[in-house]
Amino acid sequence: MWVVWDKSSGGGNSRYDSAVAMGRFYLGSAKHDQPAMSLPWIHRTALDWIPLFACSAAIGAAFAWLHVPAALLLGPMLAGIVIAGAGSTVRVPNAAFLVAQGIIGCMIARLAPLSIAVELLGHWPVFAFGVLAVIAVSTFLAWLMMRMQILPGTAILWGSTPGAATVMIVMAEAYGADARLVAFMQYLRVAAVTAVASIVARVWGLDTPHGVPNVVWFPAVSWLPFVETLALATLGPWIAHKLNFRSGALLIPLAVGLLLTHQGWLVIELPPWLLVLSYAVIGWSIGLRFTRPLLVHAATVFPRVLASMLALIALCGVLAGVLVVAADVDPLTAYLATSPGGVDSVAIIAAASKVDVPFVMAMQTTRLIAVIFLAPIVTRYVAVPARARYP
Repeated sequence: MWVVWDKSSGGGNSRYDSAVAMGRFYLGSAKHDQPAMSLPWIHRTALDWIPLFACSAAIGAAFAWLHVPAALLLGPMLAGIVIAGAGSTVRVPNAAFLVAQGIIGCMIARLAPLSIAVELLGHWPVFAFGVLAVIAVSTFLAWLMMRMQILPGTAILWGSTPGAATVMIVMAEAYGADARLVAFMQYLRVAAVTAVASIVARVWGLDTPHGVPNVVWFPAVSWLPFVETLALATLGPWIAHKLNFRSGALLIPLAVGLLLTHQGWLVIELPPWLLVLSYAVIGWSIGLRFTRPLLVHAATVFPRVLASMLALIALCGVLAGVLVVAADVDPLTAYLATSPGGVDSVAIIAAASKVDVPFVMAMQTTRLIAVIFLAPIVTRYVAVPARARYP
């Protein structure tokens, strides 16, 4: 007996294509290709997840053993970059990514109940400086790169904007920028900031012996609060999607969670296994966007773009130093607060570090909102005419 692909679909160019189209394969003999039985066919895309899971588990376990903050975010993110760079077409469903952001929003609300608003109102000059200074630094670096004609048009401005990566890509395309370059820059920035912030948090904020921490991954769950938490993490992103408010997938559960927990109407229940799954989904979503065509497309400018991102990280570190000296903020807290990364990834790192989480999240959330409103204005008045067209 041997395996023979069915060739009756008529639309494919190979036996494999026909098998995929038909969704089955047959058992026959070498002399008579007569169908004997039909078995379910596992689509090749499903098999792409196996190396992604294996690579994520290996890297994540190694980082966890080293006590790297956000190890379970960094592992899947780096695994996604490797798998995508190898040519895999596996993608995280958008609905899963939105719900994962909703769960992270609930996690932030649990860590900092209503303290974000208190922090913002009580230290508004510090927040005004931190938010506007980071935006100003990123805009200045982007302007320099535009003057050097490293990239054409306004893509460099949209790509350097610190925060709201997905929103910036969508807005950039609407304003006529090359969305491919913006996506490359945004996710390179998120990856670089997440990696550097994790290293800084590990060196500065944690001092524990090697070994995987003893975590109860499947504890007893209070089912009513758990269901209510899942409802908030699901309905928030759904409402944000209906309103076309992309950052709302995280911000709506965060804001509503803060209000409900403060009023005593909700107890947020997030077992470790659910957080790990959410970290993995967010990490995969970031890493898998580094597809081979995108990397090839931007390979010629990669060193200079990476240098710009590292310069942005360094300058934001200088701004963190200003907060330490002028506002007496803890160094690691100040660094994470001014870190030009995604609010979700910074939240995960802050949760695993010894920092003032309300202060960090208040700064990150305020900058996220400011960037959404200021980016089109900054782009309009800072951009210089492009002198070359990128293919």
